[in-house]
Amino acid sequence: MISVMGATGNTGAQITRQLLAAGETVRVLGRSESRLARLSSEAEPYVGEPADPAFLTEAFRGADAVYTLIPFDPQWPDFHTEADRMGEAIVAAIREAGIRHVVALSAVGADLPTGTGFITSLHAQEQRLRRLPDAHVLVLRPGLFFESFYPALEQIKEQGIHGDSIAPDVLVPMVATRDVAAVAAAALVARDWSSVTVREVLGPRDLSYAEATSILGGRIGLPDLRYVQYPYAGMADALMHVGFSEDIAQQHVEMTRAINEGRITSRERGSEANPTPTRFEDFAVELASAYEAATAPHVAAGA
Repeated sequence: MISVMGATGNTGAQITRQLLAAGETVRVLGRSESRLARLSSEAEPYVGEPADPAFLTEAFRGADAVYTLIPFDPQWPDFHTEADRMGEAIVAAIREAGIRHVVALSAVGADLPTGTGFITSLHAQEQRLRRLPDAHVLVLRPGLFFESFYPALEQIKEQGIHGDSIAPDVLVPMVATRDVAAVAAAALVARDWSSVTVREVLGPRDLSYAEATSILGGRIGLPDLRYVQYPYAGMADALMHVGFSEDIAQQHVEMTRAINEGRITSRERGSEANPTPTRFEDFAVELASAYEAATAPHVAAGA
């Protein structure tokens, strides 16, 4: 049996489906009973809070392996405090439940202890996991998810541009979450690593935001779509305007500054373990479908 945290999220849902397809018994963890039920009737649902070590211990107990991650809420007033609380609960539950194999979602850049925004907390979590005396931990460090471009579709629709605080020409490691899920699911089944192992999960090539925007623009019928680099303060203000907390906005711009300065970068590009198969050109077709659905004219019922 395998326990999957964040089972209704980007990676967790796909891991769950892949494990079930492989014939594994899966215990799915999440906050919403209804969303877990919609995910699959074949998996065993566990509803609770990811910062509750007692809940996690119960949900992990008896598992041959667990998939762990630190959730994210754009309205958290203090990101690192919340992330640390959840990270400590995860590690306590792994220890108490006697789990031997753990696949942990981290990120490219988590090798750095400070100055990387959100990713700083992932570095701290990796250190906690390293201190587990009896668990074999596989740390997955993916690049930026292709899915992070979905929120940009609204901006493109309303403003005709794609903007962020990442420099237009800096190359950024990127990957599709389906490919991260495939790596994680295969590892959870095989359980063939020992001690603490770190693996980056990268797409076929690193991309600049200017190139990704151009590819996306071509797919949605806007071949002249421009990428605009916002100043850091302007990006933080824009995020707060759409409901992000001030701290979360600042974490984002600290992360993008680290990308611009070349501190967040792949250490394994060129390794035979990479890349994963999905190209951004292919994923952009899915982004285009979402864009077209969002901009399609309303059709009255019965028309």
